[in-house]
Amino acid sequence: MEEIKKFIPTENITLFRSCLVSAEYPGVEASTKYVFDKLGVEYVIDRNQSCCTGLGHYYDIFDELSTTALAARNFAYAIKNNHKQYVPTCATCYAILKTAAKTLNEKDEVREQINQAFRDNGLEELQYTKGDIDARDDITHVVDVLYYLKDKIPENKKRELSSLKIATHHGCHYCKVHFDDTLCGYRNPEIIDKICEVMEVPTVEWYDQKPRHCGGGFRQRYANRELSLDATEDKFLSLHKEKVDLLLVMCPNCQVQFDRYEQVLEERTGDRHYFAILNIAQLVALYMGADPYKVLGIQTHTVNVELILDKLGIEYDPKEDTLHVREE
Repeated sequence: MEEIKKFIPTENITLFRSCLVSAEYPGVEASTKYVFDKLGVEYVIDRNQSCCTGLGHYYDIFDELSTTALAARNFAYAIKNNHKQYVPTCATCYAILKTAAKTLNEKDEVREQINQAFRDNGLEELQYTKGDIDARDDITHVVDVLYYLKDKIPENKKRELSSLKIATHHGCHYCKVHFDDTLCGYRNPEIIDKICEVMEVPTVEWYDQKPRHCGGGFRQRYANRELSLDATEDKFLSLHKEKVDLLLVMCPNCQVQFDRYEQVLEERTGDRHYFAILNIAQLVALYMGADPYKVLGIQTHTVNVELILDKLGIEYDPKEDTLHVREE
C-alpha cells in the first residue's frame, strides 16, 4: 500500500450528506452506507447537519462569511456528538469544509465575528475555538476511506466485474483545491483506479483529457453554457474513442454533467456516446452484492445502467422482485 499522507478515519465519522447527492442520486449515499457497513466503518448521520452552501457559494448567493459560519455550526454538532471526523460524499462539500476550517483556525477576526453572531442570537453552544477541527486530518472524502480500506474490499466480493472497461474521472474540488491532501496524485489522479485495481477491474490508466474538468462549473453550466458544454464534449469524445462501458466519478456535480447531459452532447456531436456513469461507492457496492435498484438506485440515472447489468449477466425478475446471475 502506498504511503498515506494524512490521517484516514474509520470511526467517529460524521457522514456528511450532500444536497446534490440526495436530490439527484440518492443511491450514492445508500451505496456508501452499504459499503461502510461491510467494511466495519463506524459513522453517524447527523439530522442537524445543514448544507455546506457549495452550490449557492459558487453562484455568489452565499458569501464566504456565511459559508464559514454554517461550517462552524456543523462542526459544533459533530464535536458535540463525538463524531468530528467529517467524511463528505461530495468533492465540493469536501473542499468547502476544508477551506472553512482553515479560515476559522487562521483568521482570528473572522472567527470572532462568527462567534459574536452566535452569541448575539443565543447560540453560544455553537462557538468555535481555534483548532476545534483540523482541516487536514478531520475532513476526508469517502474515496479516501475506501482507498485506506481497499485491501478489505475483496474480502466482501460477491460479483465479478472484470468484463467491464472502465475510465475514471476525479473531481477537481478533490484534486485541485486542496491538492496537498490529495492521495495518489493530482496531475494524473489515480485514487479511483487504485480502488478498482483491488477488485481486479481494469481501468484506462490514461486517456486524453483525463485530468480535465467535467465542464459543470456550477454557474458556468448556466451562465456560460456553451463554454461549459465545450469542455464536457471534449471529454466525452475522448472517452468515446476509448470505447468504455462505464465512467466512474466521485462528485455528484460531475455525475450530473456526464449523466444528465448525454442527450445534449449527442445532439451537439451527432454521435451516440453511450457509457454509464456511476459513483465509485456505487461500483464497490455492486461488487459486494448490493441490489442495483434498492441500493445503487440506478433507476434515478439518465443513462441506462441496465446495459451494464446485462453485460455482467445480472437479471431482475419483476414478479419475484429478485436478482439472479444469468447462466452462460
